[in-house]
Amino acid sequence: MPAAVRIFGKDGTCRALFFDFDSSVDGIDRVDAEVHLFTSWLYKHSIRWIADHSPNGGRHIYVPLAERLPFHEARELVEAIGTRYRSLDKSPHQSIDRGCMRTPGAIHKRGGYQVLDMSLSMAYDIVRRPNAARLIQSLRNDLQAEIAGVRALRLEQTYEGPKDDGAKIDGPHRRMSRRMLDIATKGMYDTARYSSPSEARQAVLVAAAAAGLSITDVDRRMKQGLWPGLAQFFARYSTSHRAAAFKRDWDKATHHVRANRTLNVPGKDNVRKYPTSQPNTQPQGILGSPPIGSDHEHRFIRTWRNALAIAEVRYRGTRQGLARRMVLRALGAAAHMTGSRFIEFGVRSIAVATGMDHTTVAAHLRDLRHEPEPLITQVVEAKGTHADQYMLTLPANLQSAAEAMSWRAGKLHSLRPAFRELGLPSAFVYEALEQSPTPLSTTQLVEATALSRTAVTEALEILAAWKLVSRGDPENRGWSIDPSGSLAWVAEYLGVIDAVTAQITRYQEERAVWHSWLAGRSIEGQPLLSPGDSYPWHLAEPPPDDWELSEMAFLLAG
Repeated sequence: MPAAVRIFGKDGTCRALFFDFDSSVDGIDRVDAEVHLFTSWLYKHSIRWIADHSPNGGRHIYVPLAERLPFHEARELVEAIGTRYRSLDKSPHQSIDRGCMRTPGAIHKRGGYQVLDMSLSMAYDIVRRPNAARLIQSLRNDLQAEIAGVRALRLEQTYEGPKDDGAKIDGPHRRMSRRMLDIATKGMYDTARYSSPSEARQAVLVAAAAAGLSITDVDRRMKQGLWPGLAQFFARYSTSHRAAAFKRDWDKATHHVRANRTLNVPGKDNVRKYPTSQPNTQPQGILGSPPIGSDHEHRFIRTWRNALAIAEVRYRGTRQGLARRMVLRALGAAAHMTGSRFIEFGVRSIAVATGMDHTTVAAHLRDLRHEPEPLITQVVEAKGTHADQYMLTLPANLQSAAEAMSWRAGKLHSLRPAFRELGLPSAFVYEALEQSPTPLSTTQLVEATALSRTAVTEALEILAAWKLVSRGDPENRGWSIDPSGSLAWVAEYLGVIDAVTAQITRYQEERAVWHSWLAGRSIEGQPLLSPGDSYPWHLAEPPPDDWELSEMAFLLAG
């Protein structure tokens, strides 16, 4: 398979500079000429390098480093060199999380291999004796004019950072804006706002302290590779002094936050309000139905969960079936939160809860309500800003068996953030292990999840690789939840919350267009849009790591 290696590590630094001379810009002849000039320049500064070529005529030059170079310094250096050589592709060094390069021996996507231009023993010797920091500094000294030009150009360019809309929650007190998180994760910052990497670094620490994160929380994120952009700012310090520098900057940040904090000041409302409480407008059931939140309703919902567990076998064996099971789980979770069997959520809200597209959700809801023995029934059609209203239904053929079963302990989960990447089978397997008081064998998991043995085995391998599940002792070979694992950490590491944010932001924009269209129209003299009908989507944010996506869907229901 074609393959490439990452340029920057978890600490946001690189151990080699990668120079990619691309033949698609001006042909092979220009590449050969510029590589000759470039390597002659490196030789002049006593730099040792490794060279290879690709089947399409492109050339790679690798400069191993004795001391790791931070992302912002490596990027600036490569961009400055790129002003001299037109065929040099600067993009691999312009992204801390996506920058990568094919290495010698890798299969090329157009056939053939990336081939060394020197003996393997010579390349190995260069790797063993990398270039000292003073030699790299000599390159920087020779590039002062070009580096100044790169910095000036960056000041003239408009910084296209992420919007603060839909900012990601990242602390127990307040939220960190997406601009701050972009610096922490990608190392990119607005040079018009922060004149140096030190200022950008301190801004992130202040934002983290204001959000309520502890020094341990921030340190863990840097060491685990979640915030490589912040970590690389500390690479200027030696390893022995890095921890002290971080502690010193953190103390400054917390002192600044305490000095400027306006939390709990009369007349101020700056305390971060998590939308974990019910919205002001609760969905109302149909006339004559049990009161919302009553014991009768909660008993019915738990009995319906038993019916869902029995009926899930009908969805076995297909991807479509897995998706429908998750849609039903999202509706059940929403019913638990509202305390009513009647659910009035739009397809976009359910899409957030299930990790699907809203058009896919709409198709599944249509098929689910038309099944011979449906678990949901549509009771009111959508109108204006009101979504379709569904009712959880106990099929007659399942009612007796569902009522005879004991209620299942624990929450009914829709799709938790980490499983957007780990997959639906992993979600069902993890849930089964969560609800079991004892370890389960693979055979027992096949029965409990209504999945195939192959799907269960693959899901266990994925979960075990992320340290979310583990095998028992030799006497008990069953599987159980690994207490050292964390779904929140996996979700954050895989960047899942960013995907949720993007989905919610898109739905906000679509909802705004829809409301604008409805605002000037009426049916029989009655406006389709009235005050209070719509949940304030401009306040919507993706959930904290320990939330269920179904909770966010409930809050976004309109």
